[in-house]
Amino acid sequence: MADLAVRAHLLPDRIPQSTQRPGLLGLGLPAARPADPHHPGHRRRAGAGAECRQRLSPQSGLMRYLAFATDYDGTLAHHGVVDGETVDALRQLKNSGRKLILVTGRQMDDLARVFPELPVFDLVVGENGALIYRPESRQVRRLADPPPSAFVDELRRRGVEPLAVGQVVVATEQPNERVAIDVIRELGLELQVIFNKGSVMVLPASVNKASGLQAALEEFSLSPHNVVGIGDAENDHAFLSVCECGIAVANALDALKQHADHVTEGRASAGVREVIEALISNDLRPLEAATLRRHSILLGHAGDDPVVLSPYGPGVLVAGPSGSGNSSLARGFLERLADQRYQFCIVDPDGDYENLAAAVTIGTADRAPAIGEVMRILEDPRENVAINLLGLPLPERPEFFEQLLHRVHELRARTGRPHWVVVDEAHTLLPSSWGQVDVTLPPALTSTLLITVHPETLAKDISDHIDVVLAVGAPADVLRPFGRKTDVTLATGEALIWSRRGGSPRRFRFLPGQPEPPADQVGDRGAVHRTRIT
Repeated sequence: MADLAVRAHLLPDRIPQSTQRPGLLGLGLPAARPADPHHPGHRRRAGAGAECRQRLSPQSGLMRYLAFATDYDGTLAHHGVVDGETVDALRQLKNSGRKLILVTGRQMDDLARVFPELPVFDLVVGENGALIYRPESRQVRRLADPPPSAFVDELRRRGVEPLAVGQVVVATEQPNERVAIDVIRELGLELQVIFNKGSVMVLPASVNKASGLQAALEEFSLSPHNVVGIGDAENDHAFLSVCECGIAVANALDALKQHADHVTEGRASAGVREVIEALISNDLRPLEAATLRRHSILLGHAGDDPVVLSPYGPGVLVAGPSGSGNSSLARGFLERLADQRYQFCIVDPDGDYENLAAAVTIGTADRAPAIGEVMRILEDPRENVAINLLGLPLPERPEFFEQLLHRVHELRARTGRPHWVVVDEAHTLLPSSWGQVDVTLPPALTSTLLITVHPETLAKDISDHIDVVLAVGAPADVLRPFGRKTDVTLATGEALIWSRRGGSPRRFRFLPGQPEPPADQVGDRGAVHRTRIT
């Protein structure tokens, strides 16, 4: 990673026990290959000789983390105050194109009083997830109803002090939680008690920092997979666990550190600045191979060792003769992406994936898909889409595909999604005669899965940017275009994995996808998948 500018102390010197997996075959982890200035993929076809953009920015489509979510007390603030150096760092991070979200247990009037620079944040999740506040417009949106007044009245009658009543939250201090729990039980209320070091908060049962963050991300059409979160206390565990990268500052509780993906060297705001600097510098790429393997997508097993693929970064090729297991391997991968809520978009020339339960299908054999409808579905991070091209005449497919790539590239630059682009029958859409569209190749192939029975006919610009090859059926033929030789013979259900990042090809048994339902069981398509006719 010599080409990644990173402060040495951000490279973690510890890996949480939950992420230690002996014998893990972490192929596909995106440690950058040395840049080759003469590589054709480093120039844009339309605009001869123009150099590929190297700087991380939303426009380049290279950023994985598009939002930064931080706790306030004990994390961003020290004794309730945020220093000027940290505010400047937040502004620099915002200027990089990322969204800033403050996630706090504080009430909004109190927060505005102690933190006048609050407008540097795009959104505030306040009262431990109970509301969203827009600093720019000063608008508040409650995400839950407050406890009944009888609850507050009874706490006061029993002498609970201090007692702060927000728009939703009711807050006090330990050991008053005992009284609060008694009153909740006696009144038969569906409320929960949440701790934040010495503080005690009472909220509706479904409300926490994770639910509040999710509501905030929906306003930006962002997925938790594109968020870095940082905190220090018990009530931060919920929202850090849903972030792609959950970080604890050095002064955090030990229980939080044990579950964090990374622990900063600096305490509180110094730790926040540490992470901000690394986000701007390298998008936290060094943490991928070091500690983020909890997100790895399981492909199968080589003996007792799991074979995994990084959910971000690699361009992957699945190739082999027809009937050798291409579709089964790919379906299994897509199903596990869906299980982990990574969004994908699959271009399906032959309608092979129209019954994929995890995706909305656009287009049929009788009706061509519309790019506008595809993009409307992809705006929702929870939806995947399969684009059936059967209804699109063959001469019109290249132009459709080029326009789709442009639109998907733009969406990825803005939201980081879809997390994966899948192209079935890639040799028909990306042949050697393909005229490359005006999209920089490396970001265009980020987290891209190509499936083909003829890997030798792929465009060279495309093959040169494949990071991982998964060969089935005839591995020698698949690896030959990549200058690799093998005499391995594969059995049914086996594949060979090879990575440019080093190591010999390795045989493994892949986890197959669910088989397609028999034609006589498809019947009512709505019972199997969702098809939209455009």
